[in-house]
Amino acid sequence: MYGAPVYVRKQIVHNAHVVRELEALGAVFVESETDVPAGATLVLSAHGVAPSVYAGAAERRLHTIDATCPLVTKVHVQARRYAADGHRIVLIGHAGHEEVVGTMGEAPEATVLVENVEDAEALELPDGAPVAYITQTTLSVDETTEIIDVLKRRFPHIRGPQREDICYATSNRQWAVKELLEEVDLLLVIGSRNSSNSNRLVEVARAAGVGAHLIDDETDIDRHWLDDVETVGVTSGASAPERLVERVCDWFRAYGVSDIRPYASVYEDVVFRLPAELRRAETPAA
Repeated sequence: MYGAPVYVRKQIVHNAHVVRELEALGAVFVESETDVPAGATLVLSAHGVAPSVYAGAAERRLHTIDATCPLVTKVHVQARRYAADGHRIVLIGHAGHEEVVGTMGEAPEATVLVENVEDAEALELPDGAPVAYITQTTLSVDETTEIIDVLKRRFPHIRGPQREDICYATSNRQWAVKELLEEVDLLLVIGSRNSSNSNRLVEVARAAGVGAHLIDDETDIDRHWLDDVETVGVTSGASAPERLVERVCDWFRAYGVSDIRPYASVYEDVVFRLPAELRRAETPAA
């Protein structure tokens, strides 16, 4: 589609294998829109970006492809609405995470970050100020519920989203892993070190007493992990390509494992449309 290089903010892709594939196709990964030559094409992170990034891209006359996940966009819209209504906004999330940085950028003066139950217990807000909460989409379902319970106890009139903000793919995987843990001795999670939802899956397993490891792909598997292990579970972060799961399964086949079964507890049929910029580009080609 594009003859010139396409610049991609590094936050958009977590898996190192996928990064290498995109680089081989000509993608150039950058830290910021300020690293992109004027007039070039920039793909924005699925985790969302702050309004200042859009402004910076416009100043450089960049052709911007907005790949923000619609579920993240929903949280950004909530933040803007709460701020416009005069609410103090409590954002439940992890400091420094790309999604949190982008969401806080929507209403920085009205937003305070809460990372855990201790933060929620210690939170001090102006007396009489209306309060609302929103959450990062890739959190632990159980931990987030505990934090929300504390906020509702301390601020009885706090407003929240009609539906939870945690991504359905994130919550489904956490529920599936909890069920799977009853049948496995070891869990392998395919995902990057900086993938929040992938790390949560490892934590869910370890909290239940089951050994778990985060891997980029099959090359990260240590055969010593399999000592005294009879059954291994394999799952992936929400953004890991299915082919990486297949490659891990092929690794086990090559290792002599013949009994490999799919495990599905939830059927996902949600489909998101391509970014508007790509849909417009497809129309002339069609």
